[in-house]
Amino acid sequence: MTEYRIRAGEYTATIAARGAALRELRHRERDLIVPFPEGGPIPDYRGIIAAPWPNRIADGKYTFRGADYRLPVNEAERDCALHGLAFPLDWTLKGHSESAVVLACSVGPTRGYPFLLKVTAHYRLDPDGLHTGVVATNFSADTAPYGVCPHPYLVAGPAPLDEWTLEVPAGEFLGVTPDRLLPVAVRAVDGHEFDFRAPRSIGATKIDHAFTGITFTDGGRAQLVARDPGGTGVGMAWDRTCQWLQIHTADKQPPARNRLGLAVEPMTCPPDAFNSGQNLIQLEPGESYEVSWKIFAT
Repeated sequence: MTEYRIRAGEYTATIAARGAALRELRHRERDLIVPFPEGGPIPDYRGIIAAPWPNRIADGKYTFRGADYRLPVNEAERDCALHGLAFPLDWTLKGHSESAVVLACSVGPTRGYPFLLKVTAHYRLDPDGLHTGVVATNFSADTAPYGVCPHPYLVAGPAPLDEWTLEVPAGEFLGVTPDRLLPVAVRAVDGHEFDFRAPRSIGATKIDHAFTGITFTDGGRAQLVARDPGGTGVGMAWDRTCQWLQIHTADKQPPARNRLGLAVEPMTCPPDAFNSGQNLIQLEPGESYEVSWKIFAT
């Protein structure tokens, strides 16, 4: 698998051409994300860019502007289309310097998505961390539904995830069905185990939910921070283009390794947005849409 290494200050990163996936991110030789082996498959969608939709679409079916579409189902156990169409592609190199790399791919037209998008991912390291921007442009003759998110698993430090403290600036979360993780209703975090507005231990809490009601600063940024009891930590910041945040504690059944990291995914729309229409981006022909986020050490 082709990959590209970049560095700046005390940060290094490796980005794979497959899925434009962030394979490694380190600060002072400390992992800030759960890496995956060089040259092998990408487990659990680690580090990919999920486009043209984040999360899942129920039954792989949706209706858009009066037309019905059916996508291939790639999450068989839940009968859903998961994480878009860009992650299995080998993205094309558009630029590479010591501290930055730019990769691009074409998404569609294909079964269930008869639109053509050009998606470009910009990765750049500086002394503040890893900055990522994703731009999608619609080259179709028709309006295209669109959503996007990254899929890193953050690592705060060497202690087990249960011992990390977590701070999430979100006042609401999306309840889901227990079997298929499909949206039910938005609920307030008040009095719920998902209330991490003030930093506290994750403990045994299991999370695989989208959060919203996010508090942004006057500068239009929000950030999540996870900290290890040993004093290290990792953060992720994003802008107002992402009004949703998927968090997953990476719970696995034996013999798989359990709770290796914390999946943190700023999303432009919630799960199954191709059906609900909530925060769904409708890209007009020739229109572009850009999102950005940052991962940093604390």
